[in-house]
Amino acid sequence: MNALLYLAVVLIWGTTWIAITLQQEGPVAIPVSIGYRFVVSAAVMFAVLLLARRLRRIAARDHLFCMLQGCCVFGFNFYCFYHAAAYISSGLESVIFSMAVLFNAVNGMLFFRQRPSANLLPAAVLGLTGIVALFWQDLAASRMAPELLKGIGLSALGTYGFSLGNMISARHQRRGLDILSTNTYAMSYGAILMALIALAQGASFQIEYNSRYIGSLLYLAIFGSVIAFAAYFSLLGRIGAGAAAYSTLLFPLVALTISTIYEGYQWHLNAVIGLCLILLGNLVMFAKPGMLWRRRAV
Repeated sequence: MNALLYLAVVLIWGTTWIAITLQQEGPVAIPVSIGYRFVVSAAVMFAVLLLARRLRRIAARDHLFCMLQGCCVFGFNFYCFYHAAAYISSGLESVIFSMAVLFNAVNGMLFFRQRPSANLLPAAVLGLTGIVALFWQDLAASRMAPELLKGIGLSALGTYGFSLGNMISARHQRRGLDILSTNTYAMSYGAILMALIALAQGASFQIEYNSRYIGSLLYLAIFGSVIAFAAYFSLLGRIGAGAAAYSTLLFPLVALTISTIYEGYQWHLNAVIGLCLILLGNLVMFAKPGMLWRRRAV
């Protein structure tokens, strides 16, 4: 079951970067697009849970934490990523987002005093080194321009917001709260936050009625939000925040595969080396502690 959840998260979230790019090609304001995404997501979740009689009531204090989760995971982080796309490529954004594995490990120690797995550090080093190698030419070509630094900063800030949301979800699950119900409430609060920001900016709530915008909106809302977040937070409860976030190290591979097919991405030696390092890191992350060393000793 863990493997299926992991695969679903990687494949779905690995493709949402392209859908986000499609949303930015038109005149719709960023908070409006994000708001509509989570209005649709929350509506679908409410409908499904009510029909299945699975929607659970929660205490007022838990609603406050759902509000914080919505701000972090279903609002703030996407607001940063959408703006960052004006300065850096979606591929580089996905590289920075892979830092969630480190943020989650650090935040797990800060908020829950969790001791990281012995495999986490070597796996993270291998994975992050592989991603740097994978995108080395993009990094070198940018020459650290101010626009690049702004894009990197916004992406890192959005990633940290995502990590904080992970900690809140872990808190929900420790209290025995239903993950689908808390996600539904949090999505609603995230949509409200984006609507308030759009109103403060004087943005129009008019959307584009074409296949590009509507298609990307529905994909992000249904697959990228309803299905992927449910799978991810379930995975988080099963294997922990640090291990669950390691799935983010594979997102760039999915994005590169799509880019190779549809955009003619050119593979170089450094990209191949990076791919091998990421796959090796994935193996190390899920190996039983000491297993690899015992095999080497044999």
